[in-house]
Amino acid sequence: MSSENSSENSADDARQVWDVVVVGAGPAGASAAYAAAVAGRRVLILEKAELPRYKTCGGGIIGPSRDALPPGFELPFKDRVHAVTFSLDGKFTRTRRSRHMLFGLINRPEFDQQLVEHAQKAGAELRTGVTVSRVEQHGPAVPDRRTVAVVLQGGETLYARAVVGADGSASRIGAHVGVKLDQVDLGLEAEIPVPPTVAEDWKGRVLIDWGPLPGSYGWVFPKDDTLTVGVISARGEGAATKRYLEDFIGRLGLAGFEPSLSSGHLTRCRSDDSPLSRGRVLVCGDAAGLLEPWTREGISFALRSGRLAGEWAVRIAEAHDAVDTRRQALNYAFAVKAGLGVEMSVGKRLLAVFERRPGLFHAAITGFRPAWKAFTGITKGSTSLGELVRTHPMAGRALSALDPSA
Repeated sequence: MSSENSSENSADDARQVWDVVVVGAGPAGASAAYAAAVAGRRVLILEKAELPRYKTCGGGIIGPSRDALPPGFELPFKDRVHAVTFSLDGKFTRTRRSRHMLFGLINRPEFDQQLVEHAQKAGAELRTGVTVSRVEQHGPAVPDRRTVAVVLQGGETLYARAVVGADGSASRIGAHVGVKLDQVDLGLEAEIPVPPTVAEDWKGRVLIDWGPLPGSYGWVFPKDDTLTVGVISARGEGAATKRYLEDFIGRLGLAGFEPSLSSGHLTRCRSDDSPLSRGRVLVCGDAAGLLEPWTREGISFALRSGRLAGEWAVRIAEAHDAVDTRRQALNYAFAVKAGLGVEMSVGKRLLAVFERRPGLFHAAITGFRPAWKAFTGITKGSTSLGELVRTHPMAGRALSALDPSA
């Protein structure tokens, strides 16, 4: 070891410079922390809530989510889905079934807690009940060019060689990076406890209702003795979205049951030119606006982008100058765009068509075998939106024909 490195490490020890600080302990943050900790780095997770904590989310675990989990992770399924009932604003209801499990359903508090525990077992440390007010990469708070200052509410400052922002859709780290958004939607959800007879009727089956507002849909996800019922539509339609949820619950015959919890959440989708990094700071998951624009599925995007962010944060932590830091950050952006970015691009085109012609989607998925096969392939993880368009040119041509903006 050179004397320069030796003195640098001594300074780090005196000041406690973390290799990687991860802001946020959701699926993206826990995945990033796990990836960096497995690589043998000093990793700290900062979370403003106490764990476990509730998150507005349907809790569907599709194939890509399952495949992105740490080795040995036991999914805490509340139900296994083999059937999907589709309806078009409550009409033209049809149920399609599969011999094989399509996807599983989890409760987010339990799932997120388990992910964090895996990161801790890999060596990451966790601090809860702390809020990051800002990060600084220049100025008097920053001791050298290789350090990021993470300033907490109350004034305490932590130091890191790399920072991963995974602090959700209202991300302060995302604001530092300059994340730009293309789409913002409002999701409303109710957790409704039901008696055993009602729960039994829903066991192994979910409902997806293509809604009355452009681009909207609703869902019922069964989890033991509770039904997770929710709707999502474009932001700015708050009153209409709330009315959709009330009508949806009413026509399902669930209005007489008192929800144990009602919540709302904004989902944000990045624009194509939105940055994924700034200096030694990366963003992933909701903080980066990474989710599938049509279904607004975000868990698999959080897990996959979080893992990539953790792996590249390690490389950035090791970078000795701005040129190498920039190179590694660009490599991270390329990895995200080459996989998740392609899926997002197809999802945007699907949403554009779905907003204008939801009936066409309903007819295809309930009556056209290739469309149902594509749906099951995506949920099981045997294919993806990008793969479907790449391997089935007719699907790409059909999308282009139906979407005049393409």
